[in-house]
Amino acid sequence: MASIFTRIIRGELPSYTVAETDDFIAFLDVRPMVEGHLLCVPKREVDYYYDLTDEELTALTLFTKRVARGLKAAVDCERIANGVLGLEVPHVHVHLVPVNHTSDFRFGKVIEVSEARMEELRQQISAAIDA
Repeated sequence: MASIFTRIIRGELPSYTVAETDDFIAFLDVRPMVEGHLLCVPKREVDYYYDLTDEELTALTLFTKRVARGLKAAVDCERIANGVLGLEVPHVHVHLVPVNHTSDFRFGKVIEVSEARMEELRQQISAAIDA
C-alpha cells in the first residue's frame, strides 16, 4: 500500500507544497511543532533514510538545503533545525523546523495552525525558495 506521502506526491491527498522537483517534494507538516515546520520527501518511496542510494542522499541533502534557506528567509527564526526519525511514516522524510529555542524542536509536540495561516505560510515560503 502506498504511503501517505506517495499519495500526496500523486495528488491523491491535498498538501501545502512549497517546492517540488522531478525527484523531491517539500510541503508543510499538517501536525507542526511550530509554524513553518515542513517535510522534504523523495518521490521514490523508500522506507529507511540509509537505504537511499548515495546519489539520492546527496540530492536530498542539496534539496533540503535549498528549501531550508527559503524557509529561514520566510519565517522569523534563529535557525532551521532538521531531523530524521523515520518511524512515523514508512517513507523517507526530513523535518525542517524553524527554531529559536531547543524546546521548539520536539517530536510529539503539535500546535494548531489554521488552514488560512497554512496557506499564507505556503505562499511566503514558496516565494522565498524561488527568490
